[in-house]
Amino acid sequence: MNHGETPRYIAVDGPIGAGKTTLVGMLANDLGGEAIFEPAFKNPFLEEFYKDRKRNAFKTQLYFLLNRYQQQLELQQRNLFSTVTICDYTFAKDHIFAEINLSADEKALYDTVYALLQPRLPVPDLVIYMQADAPVLMQRIKKRGLGYEKEISSDYLEQLTEAYNSYFFSYTDSPLLVVNSSNLDFVNRPEDWADLKKTILNHKQGIAHYHYVTK
Repeated sequence: MNHGETPRYIAVDGPIGAGKTTLVGMLANDLGGEAIFEPAFKNPFLEEFYKDRKRNAFKTQLYFLLNRYQQQLELQQRNLFSTVTICDYTFAKDHIFAEINLSADEKALYDTVYALLQPRLPVPDLVIYMQADAPVLMQRIKKRGLGYEKEISSDYLEQLTEAYNSYFFSYTDSPLLVVNSSNLDFVNRPEDWADLKKTILNHKQGIAHYHYVTK
């Protein structure tokens, strides 16, 4: 990607309730691109996982891993870079969840499979990490009222937020924009959206942190 170009492949990541899906849809609409959403609702083990994480973590995680891999592979095969593509996860997301949910033995087996799959996939031109405080995430999760998310605890959200922060603290595979969405309302405030979108399109290299201040 040249410095003056719009990124062709943008990946948005972050914990549950951070605003990933909304941001992906709005970016795709404004840039005339294609929005790619992970098939979360198709995982038959997800509801069981939130009821009993320890018992159901491995099969849930492996299902996600293989589905995300298949989706990413299909994107690559149909010429990902012919249009702007905005995806609501990074492949690394799977590894972040595995880190906090799997036992040591499960994680060792998972890592073997992950290491075989990850090198075959495309690397984003830009990664946007949507960050938010755990109480804000919990409030948003309750507001949208999805059935399988009712079992999510505040402790789990805290753990997940820390795992995301830890991973992206040392992320260097792509240009990275860290967006704190706790006080950001880019859906209902046009000025928030204009400022955020401008920042996204102007970020070309390294790591930058975005904290919107109401003007």
